[in-house]
Amino acid sequence: MINSQKDRKPTVEELLAKAKKPAQLASPLHRFYEGKVQTMPKCSIKSADDFAIWYTPGVATPCREIHANPDKSFELTNRWNYVAVVTDGTRVLGLGDIGPEAALPVMEGKGLLFKYLGGVDAFPICLRTKDPEEIIRACELIEPSFGGINLEDIAKPKCFHVLEKTRERLQIPVWHDDQQGTATVILAGLMNAFKLVGKNPKESLITLVGVGGANTRTAYVLMKWGIKPGNLLMVDSKGILHPGRTDINKEVNPWKYELAQKTNAEGRTGMIAEAFKSVDAVVAASKPGPGVIRKEWVGTMADDSIVFACANPIPEIWPWEAKEAGARIVATGRSDFPNQVNNSLGFPAIFRGVLDVRAKTVTDDMCIAAAQELAKFAEERGIDDNDILPRMDEWEVYPREAVACALKSIEQGVARIKPSRQELYERAVAIIKNVRDSLKLLMDKGLIRQPPPEEELLKK
Repeated sequence: MINSQKDRKPTVEELLAKAKKPAQLASPLHRFYEGKVQTMPKCSIKSADDFAIWYTPGVATPCREIHANPDKSFELTNRWNYVAVVTDGTRVLGLGDIGPEAALPVMEGKGLLFKYLGGVDAFPICLRTKDPEEIIRACELIEPSFGGINLEDIAKPKCFHVLEKTRERLQIPVWHDDQQGTATVILAGLMNAFKLVGKNPKESLITLVGVGGANTRTAYVLMKWGIKPGNLLMVDSKGILHPGRTDINKEVNPWKYELAQKTNAEGRTGMIAEAFKSVDAVVAASKPGPGVIRKEWVGTMADDSIVFACANPIPEIWPWEAKEAGARIVATGRSDFPNQVNNSLGFPAIFRGVLDVRAKTVTDDMCIAAAQELAKFAEERGIDDNDILPRMDEWEVYPREAVACALKSIEQGVARIKPSRQELYERAVAIIKNVRDSLKLLMDKGLIRQPPPEEELLKK
């Protein structure tokens, strides 16, 4: 009886109820804490006399040093650890264009993850504009205050243009997590999944379902890693991308146009079902399911197939359905299923690394370095079909990933300073542990209040 209960598959209704619970608790808890992040002093203040050092008249001295050499702002202020989380609120999670104010809880949440997982001080910057040139200009205007910029929840195709131009114009790392972050963790997952199934990923066929920000950048990162462009199949709502698609406007979306020319060497045409036939892996980053991917399509894939169904809150296909159809390894974006593909494994550590060398940019090569370290960490502690990636609570992966990105920054000549591997690792560990220990102390002392029981919260 115990074993049968343990092995029982949860019903769809049970899974939906579990998925809905965080949403039910979210508003009451956000109201209870009145937000999720705050700023705190980091310097010693023993008496009011100290403000003569931290503010006027003493502060004039570091001001003069920075005026003479602007890069001193990374030494004499907290700029080295500041990241702006910039959005226009046009593509927030699965909610779409909800505007800058409604996007603020998500950007605060991003700031919380940045701090807790990477020790990074991140600030939400929600812009009242949808104009890509104004977003780019806003990033240029705030650059002097920040060591990096994280673009977030900006609709396609302008998200590609904004990322490209800000990377060209700014002398600090600019990153779009919906693009580069997703691509990094997907690549890490694929690295280990292909090891387990005993296939060479660089000789395999991979289908990407959805041609938005996530899978577009995933395609470019996979190609940068060494996947042959022709071995990729990409599918949007109108079918498989191929050179004969006259509906893809080169002027409006040159990135999609380029992928239509480069990918799909065998010239497949047709709708989504055709893109599953005999392929080794499918990575879906499209729209919430279930039913977006059908069991019968998975059944036409190659033996020992890999399916990543990354839509939230409900994956494109339920994991057990994909398994029943023949998939060997299945990953989703959810924490309550095996093999969660979670951007939080990427961006906090990647920014920790590039900030610690005061890098001038963040490149796809750094994404690959991060993915390799994620995959290596998981492989070292043991992987299997249901455990291919590190988990968020395995905090030791973050300093290692940070070091990998920092060293790649140095190697590519974009780092302002060049600490040793050991110095980088010790610094990252110290910063991240400080945050975790500080938070625990504040909670233990009651300075961060414990919320009331869930039952009380749900009544309000």
